[in-house]
Amino acid sequence: MTTPTTDVYELGSAPPLGHVPQKMHAQLIRPERFGEPQKAFQHEVIDVPEIGPDDALVYVMAAGVNYNNVWAGLGIPVNVIGARQKAGEKEDFHIGGSDASGIVYAVGENVTNVKVGDEVVMHCGSWDIHSPFVKAGNDPMFDPSYRIWGYETNWGSFAQFTKVQAHQCMPKAPHLTWEEAAAPTLVGATAYRMLFGWPPHTVQEGDVVLVWGGAGGLGSMATQLASGAGARPVAVISNDSKVDFCKRLGAVGCINRKDFDHWGRLPDWEDNEAMNTFTAGARTFGRALWDVLGERVSPRIVFEHPGEDTIPTSIFVCDTGGMVVICAGTTGYNADVDLRYLWMRQKRLQGSHFANDEQAYAFNELVLQEKIDPCLSRVFEFDETGECHQLMYENRHPDGNMAILVGAPEPGLREFKAG
Repeated sequence: MTTPTTDVYELGSAPPLGHVPQKMHAQLIRPERFGEPQKAFQHEVIDVPEIGPDDALVYVMAAGVNYNNVWAGLGIPVNVIGARQKAGEKEDFHIGGSDASGIVYAVGENVTNVKVGDEVVMHCGSWDIHSPFVKAGNDPMFDPSYRIWGYETNWGSFAQFTKVQAHQCMPKAPHLTWEEAAAPTLVGATAYRMLFGWPPHTVQEGDVVLVWGGAGGLGSMATQLASGAGARPVAVISNDSKVDFCKRLGAVGCINRKDFDHWGRLPDWEDNEAMNTFTAGARTFGRALWDVLGERVSPRIVFEHPGEDTIPTSIFVCDTGGMVVICAGTTGYNADVDLRYLWMRQKRLQGSHFANDEQAYAFNELVLQEKIDPCLSRVFEFDETGECHQLMYENRHPDGNMAILVGAPEPGLREFKAG
């Protein structure tokens, strides 16, 4: 790409440490390009964002890939650009990216937790740190100001520089390459809150944990977290080729969801024949779970995100007094619950959304201690940003997590060299 002759540095050529150029390379989504990711993302050169007193400006070395910016490119279920403009922001574009590794290049006047030159990864939780609700010690996840950086906020990681709140910056694990470090935080911290953030249903030693999408980004983190806590995760997969991958992460076994055909919304409860068909399918799935475990034990925690297709089965197989915890609806949002099982068996259906500082830092500490494998499966060049999101949109992406090189000139680097 031809760049202007203003103060801008080519990709892979870092400015001197602490020097903030006028312009930067970025992958932009604009409303007129809403659609499939391959066309929605385009390489442009724009101004570097200005930071506020509580912010940090980070030179991005590598960026992680998540499904939220497939949604951003499509413009559904929310037009994130339109939503921000209604709130008073002026930018008519979106820079996505909610995972990153990089170097701090500038900090606001109130920032004390990081300094220029620090090597960091960033979690994607953004909120008003001055909110009375937050300052009172409440979970910022429940504050109206809570946003996901790089999706609900602009200036994400698919650019040479990203603007974040300083509290989002966490130490980068020195044993990881830039792209490895960029890959796991969003899914990992999300999984951490799901499994450890809803007492009394926190993962305990010996618990059976059913993990949907066990070979995906979320599932690969959930399996490691559950196994590390002494639980017995069982991974649900779509292909038997994924069995070894899941077992290496700590799964005690796997269930291939394509061996069953009862998925989808519940039929009307008065339709006995249809309900009997569903119940037979759910029971067969439950028996497959027992076969993996070698005993008739049901999951105390079901780790959910498919939603519409799977919630009826998840509620059915969850143990009495157990919890189904969900963070998405990748197969649809209209999920049905047979309330008889929910109230008579005293089960819990719990929504969960990313993580707060404490939970994100706890997950990152496990990464620093080398207890979490980032499960990086493929690395893309900066101009392949649309391509990797297209793979995710078409469900053709590889197991685990993906990353994009931004400032890092090549994969495999651990050291930073400024211009």
